[in-house]
Amino acid sequence: MHAILDFHNAALKSLTSKLEPWLLPTLARFAFAATLLLYFWNSASLKLGDGVFNLSFGAYGQIFPIALEEAGYNTDNLTVFHTFVAFAGTYAEFILPALLLIGLFTRLAALGMIGFVAVQSYVDIFGHMADETAIGGWFNRVSDSAIMDQRLFWVTILLVLFVRGGGPLSVDRLVGVK
Repeated sequence: MHAILDFHNAALKSLTSKLEPWLLPTLARFAFAATLLLYFWNSASLKLGDGVFNLSFGAYGQIFPIALEEAGYNTDNLTVFHTFVAFAGTYAEFILPALLLIGLFTRLAALGMIGFVAVQSYVDIFGHMADETAIGGWFNRVSDSAIMDQRLFWVTILLVLFVRGGGPLSVDRLVGVK
């Protein structure tokens, strides 16, 4: 039995030592680009109005649904704070995924995206009053809820990038960012 365990451990140690430095960050950046990049860019583009310095009505509706309702659906009745957060959130949806795509400041961009996903989930649950099906739950044998299930996978990918960085095929590697 010891011989089998020794062979197992030696073979896997050899394999994982070759894969470990590049596989996880490269795969995580690929998975993000393949599944979430256009999702976030599309969401951000829906928030832009005429030009890049104007937000659409929908930007405030997506980010501050309750505050917009309380303001009588008139964005002029919202505060400077609401405008600042709406602009910051919109541009973060463009900039942070772009940084992850090219692998520049990957760790900070991943941390920013984790925060973004947390705020997005909070707004979806408490601002847009997501129902139980959309919220879902873990350990319930149903794996298709948009918030608890899907976003756990999103955050897992982002945590790999936060911990490991952009990997060998990244601008971080070219410029020496650790």
